[in-house]
Amino acid sequence: MSVTTFVLVHGAWHGGWAWDRVAPVLREAGAGVVAPTLTGLPPRADELSPEVGLPTHVDDVVAALDGDDIVLVGHSYGALVARQAADARPEHVRHVVLVDGWAGPAGTSLMSLAPPIIRDGFRAAADGWLIPAPPAAAFGIVDGADTEWLEARLGAHPLRTFEEPTELSGAVDAIPGTAICCQPSLLPFDELAAAIDYAVVRLDGPHDVMVSEPRRLAEALLRTVMAST
Repeated sequence: MSVTTFVLVHGAWHGGWAWDRVAPVLREAGAGVVAPTLTGLPPRADELSPEVGLPTHVDDVVAALDGDDIVLVGHSYGALVARQAADARPEHVRHVVLVDGWAGPAGTSLMSLAPPIIRDGFRAAADGWLIPAPPAAAFGIVDGADTEWLEARLGAHPLRTFEEPTELSGAVDAIPGTAICCQPSLLPFDELAAAIDYAVVRLDGPHDVMVSEPRRLAEALLRTVMAST
């Protein structure tokens, strides 16, 4: 019997470390966990360059898909990456889960999906081709210890990855999908999920729920797997 492996894809400004509090709970349940850090993000910041784009990050995730019982999880920007990676290697992925994820049909980008106030804010914040990391509060993290932990790890993110359109063949649409949407939220993650026919599960917690409520998120991921078995 194969072991389910969760491949956890972090969002912008984060690294694979974003899942450090979730991974042990999944492993306790008997699952495998892989949490790659995307090119140019901390602690791989020395690889950051103007050439790093959405396809670069998709290749990072495709390289992590090994086996045929994978639950591919994408948080925020990482949802775009995860869906394109699943589309490229659908034979490896049993289920796609988005956590407060930006997602849409082929040809959409984070900038095209985001409300104008968010899109304009990213462009205004950009320092050339890079967007500096926002404060922890932008991710809903306000606890002092969690704020210190998060802000010590965040790094700049390439603007290009937000502007490049996703390239999807349609293969990802045949893979079951679930969207975990954190509540309360002012962003349209539930609407985006419904538009691509993903089941929506609402979870109390901030955008960076993996930092503040790791066990609650891990349990939601495990329930998703059991429901799709």
